[in-house]
Order: sequence, then C-alpha cells, then structure tokens
Amino acid sequence: MITKNKIKQIKSLARKKHRDELRLFIVEGYKSIRELKNAGLGIEEIFVTNEAQKLDDLHPKTITAAEMKSISNLKTPPGYLAVVKMPEPQALPNEGLILALDNVQDPGNLGTIIRLADWFNVKNVVCSSATVDLFNPKCIQATMGSIARVHVHYTDLEDYLQKSDLPIMIATMSKTSVYDMSLPNNAILVMGSESHGISEELLNLGSAISIPQYSPENDKTESLNVATATGILLAEWRRSTGM
Repeated sequence: MITKNKIKQIKSLARKKHRDELRLFIVEGYKSIRELKNAGLGIEEIFVTNEAQKLDDLHPKTITAAEMKSISNLKTPPGYLAVVKMPEPQALPNEGLILALDNVQDPGNLGTIIRLADWFNVKNVVCSSATVDLFNPKCIQATMGSIARVHVHYTDLEDYLQKSDLPIMIATMSKTSVYDMSLPNNAILVMGSESHGISEELLNLGSAISIPQYSPENDKTESLNVATATGILLAEWRRSTGM
C-alpha cells in the first residue's frame, strides 16, 4: 500500500525544481538500485511489486503493479523503484583524465557519457551550468548505475578551464586527428553540445582534437552523436596512454 501523498511526492521528482527542493531523485531497476546501495548512496525508500523479490534483503515496500505504474517514469516499469538522496557536491577535480561537457542537452546522451566514463575509468565529469540535469529520470536510466562510481560536477565551465593547469583538449570538427597526437595522461577533454558544438568562448582555451571522417562523401555526413564521439575519443585515449 502506498499513500496518495507519497505517490504525489514521487511523481513530483520528475521535475528538476522538486528534485532540487527535496534533494531526492528516482532510480528504477534492480541492478541500478543495488549498485547505488553498494556504493553507499542514501536510499530513502524502495518500492517493489509482488513479482520483484531480488531486493528483499533491503526490506522494500511491496505495492501493486498499478501503484508501481502510477509512480514509474517508464512505459514498462521494471518492478523496482527507489527514492534516493542526492550525493553531496564534491570539490572540482584537478588531476587525472577529466571529461568536461559544454551544454549537453539530451539526458540520454549525458547518461550514456557517464556510463562511458565509468567504462574507461574516468572518475570525474565536469558539466557547464547549462548542461542537462544529472538527476533527470531519463539520464539516471541511461547511466545504468554508473552514477555510483563517477563524480558529476556542475560549474562555470569557462572559469574552471581558465583556472586549470591541466592540458585542455577541445573536441571539434578540425583536421587535427586524435590518431596523430601524443595524448597526456592527465588532461581535460571537452565535448560540445549536440546542436552547437563547443561554445565560442571555450574554443581558444585548449588544443583542437577531432575524429577523422572516412566517408567518401564527407560534406553529406552529419557530425557524430556526442556520446558516440566521446566513446571513440576515450577509447583512443586509453589505448594511446596505456592507462
């Protein structure tokens, strides 16, 4: 049984305003909830349906399938939903390979990029203030639990880059191929928004880096999706540096 007030509160977390006010967000799916719990994130409540029993050791509240559908953000609820406390903000990173995102707007792209960062052992993602909210339900779903291991920061990206002593590599459509460069172990890789690329004010803060096109009709080929491009660049970075 779940009260109407609780349903109203959980549904309100689909909006950033209410997430920020309550400092709570929603996670759905057994694997994601388990990973966040194992990582030490504060889980307020867990709701499961009668058929979902893999989290019984965490003492969830059992609700009906209809009630789960009323609080889920998914068309087909997986039967596991948790209300989780937002982690406390961390100090901005100044070492290692850091991924910086300039106004990325699609929550699915941000979630996938966080998952890629986790795969390639990038511990910190620094986002511009205008980048989509990490705790957007679509973003959380796309991370597949990787938010448990990757620190995501929001800041004035221009100011952060200007103050950093690390080499800055700006992903652009230039002819400076990543495959022809010597890549540093410690650096900031900046990826731009889906529709506008890198902001003008950031372009001169670092060195251009690109993924070469091999299509014979380059002028007709769209630029790569930002998450796809991030995956390619991180893979080459790790291959090149051996780290």
